[in-house]
Amino acid sequence: MDLNQVTIPSLNVVKATEFYKTLGLHLIVDALPRYVRFECPNGNSTLSIHKVNELPKGSGITIYFEDKHLDELVKNLQQKGIEFTETPEDKTWLWREAHLYDLDGNKIILYHAGKHRKNPPWRIG
Repeated sequence: MDLNQVTIPSLNVVKATEFYKTLGLHLIVDALPRYVRFECPNGNSTLSIHKVNELPKGSGITIYFEDKHLDELVKNLQQKGIEFTETPEDKTWLWREAHLYDLDGNKIILYHAGKHRKNPPWRIG
């Protein structure tokens, strides 16, 4: 089994589309203003956004995107006007992470974990 896509809700898919294009995702399905689908620059995963009239309540969704050149990516995104709530920082779980929110309040974590992505020292059998 492999993860195909994650779909997130948005109040304004047009604005969300521009945001995710700025992050570097490639638009592959354009059914604006109700739906779009992106592919990630690396790997096989995709991200879809669909129009909703109301966002879900609670802590919402967290999306993780990995990039080998995290610090450079964050710097480039900041130059494009993307605001971060946390700039790249080494975490105790051996990932380097930067945090931000999209226009609908979905949390995004840009990170680099290398070999620890799926194989941390505490991984179980």
